[in-house]
Amino acid sequence: MLQFELWKKVLIWAICAAGLWLALPNAFYTRVETHNDALAAMDVQGRTQTLEDQAALWPDWMPSALVNLGLDLRGGAHLLAEVKVEDVYESRMQAMWPEIRDTLRPERATIGTIRLQPSDPQEIRVKISQPEGMPRALEVVRELARPIQTLTGVGANDIEVRGEGDILIVTLSEAEKLASDDRTVRQSLEIIRRRIDEVGTREPTIQRQGSDRILIQVPGIGSASELKDIIGTTAQLTFQPVIGRGSDANANPGVGNVIVPSLDEPGVFYTLEAAPVVTGEELVDAQPAFDQNGRPAVNFRFNTSGARKFGDYTLENIGSPFAIVLDDEVISAPVIQSHIPGGSGIITGNFTVEESTNLAVLLRAGALPAELEFLEERTIGPELGQDSIDAGKVATIVAFAAVLIFMGLSYGLFGLFANIALILNIGLIFGLLSLIGATLTLPGIAGIVLTVGMAVDANVLVFERIREELKTSRGPARAIELGYEKALSAILDANITTFITAVILFAMGSGPVRGFAITLGLGILTSVFTAIYVTRLIIVTWYDRRRPKTIEV
Repeated sequence: MLQFELWKKVLIWAICAAGLWLALPNAFYTRVETHNDALAAMDVQGRTQTLEDQAALWPDWMPSALVNLGLDLRGGAHLLAEVKVEDVYESRMQAMWPEIRDTLRPERATIGTIRLQPSDPQEIRVKISQPEGMPRALEVVRELARPIQTLTGVGANDIEVRGEGDILIVTLSEAEKLASDDRTVRQSLEIIRRRIDEVGTREPTIQRQGSDRILIQVPGIGSASELKDIIGTTAQLTFQPVIGRGSDANANPGVGNVIVPSLDEPGVFYTLEAAPVVTGEELVDAQPAFDQNGRPAVNFRFNTSGARKFGDYTLENIGSPFAIVLDDEVISAPVIQSHIPGGSGIITGNFTVEESTNLAVLLRAGALPAELEFLEERTIGPELGQDSIDAGKVATIVAFAAVLIFMGLSYGLFGLFANIALILNIGLIFGLLSLIGATLTLPGIAGIVLTVGMAVDANVLVFERIREELKTSRGPARAIELGYEKALSAILDANITTFITAVILFAMGSGPVRGFAITLGLGILTSVFTAIYVTRLIIVTWYDRRRPKTIEV
């Protein structure tokens, strides 16, 4: 039927109005990223102030979400980091020593006394006093080996154990090192993503390059050094037993121990057991808070495993000091006053409110498993993207004008109706981009330009079908109705296949490819809506008012 029910008319115009309403802020003001280096020149200061004034004048009751600009348009920071995967080998060996020690102790009657020996960071060397007991020592330590889970199933063991005279040597297997390298890079990727998300930056590009490198591109960050401050802090939190305290940084801590400086007490150094009781990896939450004296602090909570180990240690060591170590500095060394069974506690120190908040953010995001070495860093100024924005605007305007002229010349009044729908289509695209907080990149602009060309395809199909029906001497109303009915299947088939392609590009691609896929996919949805509903509603409204005896398409 050519007629539209009232509720359908209201719904169609309401959707159009909502899209334009959401897109409106993009036409009046721009999001401002204020950075010290960007404010060096007076002309930039003036421009920034003007943009801030525009945003301040925008009514609170109006939508304020804007389309985010990508790195190529907005400027930002680019980093290429190498993950020092070898760091994890040393920490694995340190964490394994208490387990090896506890396994060998019941065998003292056979192997004699056991002593940890100085060794390479990537291995553990243990001396036994009865070399004839070495076969038994090797047997019990090999029982600690765990099979490595791989994509093809269960692979080799994670450790290799061998004996040399009276020295038992434990190292990581080559298969475990490869698996550990992959886990370390994957974990670093996820933690970097969490840290950037914590500070509210949208649409970063964080992807793996090669076996041990990570590419990081973040729009809107003022400088590469600012980005490094966000992601470069290791934030390794450990809880370690205290052996002693002194002022000599070069004292011999003994095998299996380390000397760590105090953060708040210059010249004070703590001797700690190298193997931690609990690490920050077992934290499930950390929040900024205040201690009982009103000073900034951080509340923390462990997972089930961490809570059990923390509770057992505090139960067995009441009255002993316990160091809280952050990035190889003792931030606090309280004496255990009582059993702490709940797995939660508080970190105190000479923090400011900002420092406690930042520490909580880093601890929530998780500790980087290994150090990052930044091989390449670039700060991309927004002025570099202005040329791209201007070129994109020109391309869009030229394409838009060419399509409008073509439709007007080819289809007359009906072409004018299609042009109105095309304008609404562009507004709906920007409204949806603003609503979902999408990032517009240069390929995204290309997607919009492509959408402008594709948007009239559906109208062309409909108008050509109407022309064919008019040639069969059908009346105007019947020709319009059949034109839409017969063109519908072709419109849906063509756009569904293109939409599937956009979805695959978004799922499989990254960075600029996803930017193109987003604008293309949204453009297809809005184009189909405006072609099937909006243009038809305009034509029906015109026909109901004019009731022409004949029409020309």
